[in-house]
Amino acid sequence: MAHNKNLLWFIILRLILFTSLLLSAVTVQFSTETSLINPLYMLIFAAYVLSIIYLLLYFWGKRHDLQADLQIFFDLILITVLVYVAGGLRGSFYFLYIFEIIAASIVISRRAAYITAAASSIFFGILVDGMYLGLIPYYDSNQPAELSFAFVINHILIAWGVFFLVAYLINHLTGSLQKTREQLNVANKELELKQRLAVAGEFSAQLAHEIRNPLAAISGSVQVLRDELVLTGEQKGLMDIVVDESKRISQSIEQFLSLASPGKQTFSWINLSALMHETLVLLQSSGVLNGRTELMGNYASARIDYYGNRNQFKQIFWNLLKNGMKAMPEGGSLTVDFTKNEIEQTALCFSDTGLGMKAEEKDRLFEPFYSGFSSGQGIGMAVVRRIVDDYNGQIEVDSVPGSGTSITIILPPCSGPADENINEEQQ
Repeated sequence: MAHNKNLLWFIILRLILFTSLLLSAVTVQFSTETSLINPLYMLIFAAYVLSIIYLLLYFWGKRHDLQADLQIFFDLILITVLVYVAGGLRGSFYFLYIFEIIAASIVISRRAAYITAAASSIFFGILVDGMYLGLIPYYDSNQPAELSFAFVINHILIAWGVFFLVAYLINHLTGSLQKTREQLNVANKELELKQRLAVAGEFSAQLAHEIRNPLAAISGSVQVLRDELVLTGEQKGLMDIVVDESKRISQSIEQFLSLASPGKQTFSWINLSALMHETLVLLQSSGVLNGRTELMGNYASARIDYYGNRNQFKQIFWNLLKNGMKAMPEGGSLTVDFTKNEIEQTALCFSDTGLGMKAEEKDRLFEPFYSGFSSGQGIGMAVVRRIVDDYNGQIEVDSVPGSGTSITIILPPCSGPADENINEEQQ
């Protein structure tokens, strides 16, 4: 779509350029007497006709890429004719080749700019050499002039150098602009995501306070009744469902609160392997971890410590492990690796062999209330994102539909107290 809009602007700018040449021709006609005015009018008229054809093809035709190639080609022919009518080296129209090189870089590609520079050099070189050697007659009998071979070769080489230099500079500029545009798009997405997180945080805080206390009262009352009353097996099962669902809702509320109001956190040195083991025990006791999932990786043997909050890292592990297992409903392997690179960055990598994600699902992975699973609330990954942002870390997501997903959290070097020891329960 961007290239299509650039093609339209190219057509419009061509009209503006040749309109400027038309005004110049009118000015020259009233101030001097020259035989070049009439052919110049004809060429400008031809440019207008071609531009109208280009506009019709743009709005009603297809293959805009082919249209752009043809426009560049016919423009080079038109410019070469203008240079010929103006007397070759004696004229000044060969600067128009530069506009085509710039247009090729913006409208087509950076490679096209070099191809257009090469084509401009060939057209200009053949024309000037042909006129110098007498193979191409001058348009006006008053145009021929005694030009030395060195003068001709020098100007041709200078023109070639300028053509390729312009191609290089415009490619560098367009490349920088494209990179800046991509960075701006990423920044806009980040800002939009943070705004959504802020809205989700405000909403979740209000919702949590409205639900938390009544829910605790309901769950406690049901547990008392279950223990004191004589119930049938079916009745006891129904009360167990109420208690279990109350716990599940309570966990969702905790997720809301973590997203909305993280509060003051206490930091200490954490043994990541030990904390990972604790999380796996919790997942197993809650029934989430089943025998269909094979756990792999160096998580059990890696001796990596990080200065942070235990509960935050446990939330990260819990959500990433649950998502990985949800992505493998029929079972599979989940690989968890903890590594540290040469600049002391800590990487936590969770890779599954599950369903994978489409591009849209990947882009919306960290949006609050969006879930790629039918049973999710869309809070877990938003919480992970907020925690990683708190540590000034980065999250890299690599996913292929049908081939699994790999999520890597890269944390900056930690700067905790050097003399603080890890608790024995973490070792």
